[in-house]
Amino acid sequence: MRSIQRTLGTRLLRNIALVCMADGLVGMSYGAIAVGSGLAPWLPVVLSVLVLAGSAEFLFVGIVAAGGSPIAATLAGLLVNARHLPFGLAVGDVLGRGLRRVAGSHLMNDESVVFALGEPDPDRRRAAYWACGVGIAVCWPLGALLGAVAGTAIGDPAALGLDAMFPAVLLALVLPTLRDREVWVPALIGGAVALAATPLLPAGLPVLAALVGLLAGVRRTVLR
Repeated sequence: MRSIQRTLGTRLLRNIALVCMADGLVGMSYGAIAVGSGLAPWLPVVLSVLVLAGSAEFLFVGIVAAGGSPIAATLAGLLVNARHLPFGLAVGDVLGRGLRRVAGSHLMNDESVVFALGEPDPDRRRAAYWACGVGIAVCWPLGALLGAVAGTAIGDPAALGLDAMFPAVLLALVLPTLRDREVWVPALIGGAVALAATPLLPAGLPVLAALVGLLAGVRRTVLR
């Protein structure tokens, strides 16, 4: 711990800790909504450990809770996580080798990548990635567990307005990428296709159309 603190400094460590705590709070809402939507309490907790990707988990649970196919929900989650491919190219040097690289890949998320890319020094870059990744790997499942327990007591998530968290989180994930024309044009096309397909396709499948359009634009922006 002292070695990490010396490498990163108090200010950066504090910022990482605040982000991890914020993820834990979002994880609580995720667990509560999942259980309140009729899903088993263990499901959001298991997903939080095995998937460890909040946006994909929110989308998966949201589609299943709406009556969509688990297959469509899984495909939607995989599409959202496709952004990890360019992420891996950007921070491959911090992952290490062998089993360490496998663990580092599992800890990859938006926050750990952002903190790593913000550090030009290789040692600080590596330490920031692992500190944030491990912190979220602890806070996110813990938040999901606490939320699942709370969700069994709340019953109806709409009573506290928690049902609005799914669209709110997805909108928050999309908005920062829409500043670039190369992103918002395909995103609008995907949204229009999803809206038109909603009365015709089972729940979950129209979401895939919107995600394909959005990720096509994001991919062009990240890799150019």
